[in-house]
Formats: sequence, structure tokens, C-alpha cells
Amino acid sequence: MPSFGLGHLEFLLVAACWTIALSAVAFVGGGLLGFLVALARISDNPLLRRAAAGYVQVVQGTPLLILLFLIYFGLPILGFENVPALLAAGLGLTVYSSGFLGEIWRGCIESVPKTQWEAAECLAMTRWQRMTRVILPQAMRIATAPTVGFLVQIVKNTSLASVVGFVELSQAGKLINNSTFEPFRVFMTVAVLYFLICYPLSAWSRGLERRLNVGRR
Repeated sequence: MPSFGLGHLEFLLVAACWTIALSAVAFVGGGLLGFLVALARISDNPLLRRAAAGYVQVVQGTPLLILLFLIYFGLPILGFENVPALLAAGLGLTVYSSGFLGEIWRGCIESVPKTQWEAAECLAMTRWQRMTRVILPQAMRIATAPTVGFLVQIVKNTSLASVVGFVELSQAGKLINNSTFEPFRVFMTVAVLYFLICYPLSAWSRGLERRLNVGRR
């Protein structure tokens, strides 16, 4: 029976890279979709607002594990055969992230003081000009820290991607443990790698919050 060695560590490092790649796909895709959701949530159109609110409620009320199963097994039903695990995991995490990022950013946009909206309107700015020149720059300052904080959650949630056959960091640890039967050493190494990925992001989030003085009067 092989013992845990450098070859296994190299396998874990490669899996950690895939974890980071999947996290990046989920964050970028979820960010783009979440931004549209946030804009729809503050739209003047009541139907669009209700549709976006319903989307958020469905996504936030559905466990990520179920979303991954629905996408992985649902796409073949719609005619998409041989769905790659990376595609299914990326779509699932993108949809999941968009529901939460959309609400985070919607709250940040609405937290911009009402006087800023009124001042921009008094300057005869169009709605697009108000958003791009006045509201969004201030909302981005507020949203930076919680957005980075949510990115940490995305990294940790990638561990669920193994249910659709994607070999990320935690799944790689399971595979190695099945061959070495050294769970403490294997999963301690996995935990350290997760920490090395997540801690810098958490520290960055706290630093941004202090630097931007978010929440201080």
C-alpha cells in the first residue's frame, strides 16, 4: 500500500489549481449575471423587478448541490449530450453566485444616499448617466469588501463540484485517501491548501474594509 508522498502532493497542487480556475469561472460568470440581476432589481419596470426578485428567491432557496445535479442531469434531457464536468460545475456555481452577488450589489446600490440620486437628477442626467457617473462609483466602494468576502465562499463551495465528477481539491484528497488510507495526513494537507487559497482573500477583504472605511460616519 503506497504512503502519502510527493507524487500525491503534486496531484493535490494540480487539483488546487483547478479549484482556483473553477472559482474564477464562477466569480466572473456569476458577477456578470449578478450585475444584470442587481440592475433588474432596481429597475423602474415592475415586471422586471418581480422577475429578478423571483430569480433570486429561487437561487438562494435551492441548495447548491441540487443546482449542480439539475444542470448536470438536466442538460442531457434538453439534448446536450456528454456534458463536461467542468461545464456543469461552472454553470451551477455561476447561477448560484449570481443570486447572491446580485443581492449584495443591489443592496450596495440602494445604500448610496438618496441625496446623491436627487442631486444627479437635478443636474438633468439621464438614468444611465446617473448610474454610471454618480451611483455605481459610490456603490462599488461599498461593495468591494463583501464581494471579496463572498469570493472566499465560492472557493469553499467548489468542493461540491465533485458530485458531477469534477476533480477539485477535496475530491483529489478523497481519491488519494482511497489509495493510501492515511486520512489525517491527506485531509490535513487539503485543509492547509484551502487555507493558503482562502486566507489571503479574507485578509484582503478585511484590509479593503478598513481602507475604505465602509460603515463609518
